[in-house]
Amino acid sequence: MTIVRTILALAASKSWPLHQMDVKNAFLHGDLKEEVYITLPGGMSTLSPNTVCKLKRSLYGLKQAPRVWFEKFRSTLLGFSFNQSQYDPSLFLQWTPKGIVILLVYVDDIVVTGFDQDVISRIKQMLNSTFHMKELGHLNYFLGLEVHYHLEGTFVNQHKYIQDLVQLAGLTNATPVDTPMEVNVKYRQHEGELLDDPTQYRKLVGSLIYVTITRPDISYVVHTVSKFMQSPRHFHFSAVQRIIKYLLGTSSRGLFFPGNSSLQLQAYSDADWAGCPDTRRSTTGWCMFLGNAPISWKCKKQHSVSKSSTEAEYRAMSAACSEITWLRGLLTELGVSQAQPTPLHTDNTSAIQIAANPVYHERTKHIEVNYHSIREAYDRRVITLPHVSTVVQIGDIFTKSLPRQRHNFLLGKLMLVDSPASI
Repeated sequence: MTIVRTILALAASKSWPLHQMDVKNAFLHGDLKEEVYITLPGGMSTLSPNTVCKLKRSLYGLKQAPRVWFEKFRSTLLGFSFNQSQYDPSLFLQWTPKGIVILLVYVDDIVVTGFDQDVISRIKQMLNSTFHMKELGHLNYFLGLEVHYHLEGTFVNQHKYIQDLVQLAGLTNATPVDTPMEVNVKYRQHEGELLDDPTQYRKLVGSLIYVTITRPDISYVVHTVSKFMQSPRHFHFSAVQRIIKYLLGTSSRGLFFPGNSSLQLQAYSDADWAGCPDTRRSTTGWCMFLGNAPISWKCKKQHSVSKSSTEAEYRAMSAACSEITWLRGLLTELGVSQAQPTPLHTDNTSAIQIAANPVYHERTKHIEVNYHSIREAYDRRVITLPHVSTVVQIGDIFTKSLPRQRHNFLLGKLMLVDSPASI
């Protein structure tokens, strides 16, 4: 979903209108390359009981259907002078004398935006003449995301999705809480009694993962409860219920993409050393901003145990650097070249020195070679490594549970607001 947030931030900054279209019976448009035969539907008379039908077009239910549909749509767009992005196969771009036109497709849902409105109108007509399309007007609801427009920018949330989730959990009349997780509570794999049926736990956690598309404030806690999907316990289920109670009181909260914002990419990286009580692995957390708009973030347990907080921070910085490299390439394709190196803010001076000083370090010789790619990025001026005080380290919210005051402070930094009226 990073690509969706990036397009929304870019369109809000440049005041581009967002158009939405839908393809009717999309999978029926695909052209099969293999020979596929089906048995006759029940009720059809036939001369022989062994008679079968050879398909000329794809049908819903075929394993080839999604692939052949996308290939059909891709070849059609290429015929309309679009270019497929090298950084995301669902993104198509066309440059015109007036500017860029951007088309994003997810199965049969299409979003079109850009500067040249005449070309956009012509493309919509061409798509209508090729496929059975449904014109949905301005983008208001896309993949569960609700999009609201204001003079100051664009607001995106998942209010209806969260309400449905609260109802699924049976917590409609529960009392909301101020934070998604209790402070200084460690959740262990074998603590407490096993749930009799883990199905509900898995449903709720799966839904919570989707909520993190617009709610980075619950990324860390959802990451935590996701570790116990295989054998959840009552203690873990209580943590899931607390997250949902937090969402109950903030169901209208979402991301705000300001208009006329700077399009300079910047990043924050943090790590919680040995934060997992079961494996003693550290937690990586980072977030990326396009101007003031958050477009990408991640919370993930590191693959191996770090011997020091510096090593954990260094691994987190390297992971963030990989995302920066990808985003810079994507933004260049979108006509938003990053002339200056991207600042990657971190609060560990020792990790900064290791990355910036490419000499042999006795204490880091065991770190996997791939993590040292950050040194090359630093030398090529892809990134800079400014030190930031822990007080304003936004990455904190992705690596640990926080008290209410600290949590609310970082919400403002993440451009998370409770409703359009509060913008």
